[in-house]
Amino acid sequence: MTDISVTLASPDVLARARKIKLFLMDVDGTLTDGGVCLISSTSAGGSGTTAVSEMKVFNAQDGQGLSLAHTMGIQTGFITGRASPAVAKRAEELKVTFVYLGQAKKTEAFEECMQKAGVTEEEVAYMGDDLPDIPLARRAGLAVCVADGAPELQAVCHFTTRRLAGRGTAREVVELILKAQGRWEEAVPLALA
Repeated sequence: MTDISVTLASPDVLARARKIKLFLMDVDGTLTDGGVCLISSTSAGGSGTTAVSEMKVFNAQDGQGLSLAHTMGIQTGFITGRASPAVAKRAEELKVTFVYLGQAKKTEAFEECMQKAGVTEEEVAYMGDDLPDIPLARRAGLAVCVADGAPELQAVCHFTTRRLAGRGTAREVVELILKAQGRWEEAVPLALA
């Protein structure tokens, strides 16, 4: 990825990014494209019993970005409205520090993450895509909206990604933070496959 996000970031955004120690984010519509795939299947023999599974598609570059954040000492967290075993599994794979699933209102989870991480609001980056993310964006030191997020959220955020939801937005934000902190060159050789 080029330096386009850092180049386009305002001095205010770069100053905010320098302070970040905790990166929290929504999942559906940020780490995924917002689609919710429900797969139904019937039992063998056609007895009529139906099972429903959920499928999520995550971007590998987001995974690399979140892995680098972890390696570089930036704590991460997911705060999402849906309760999803797929999200829990992805969080485990990426060593995401805080995972809050099924959060209709996200403020309490945001406050718990800050308290457990030992950080202030100005040390928190939050990325979202829609209306439920506005209260957290208003509190975060660096509020980020994905490129195809709700205009109401974009209006209260400090930064809007160049990338679309599910297409490497978390990677873009991690890269922005690490470059603003002057630590990107140190991070690159530490990337793991």
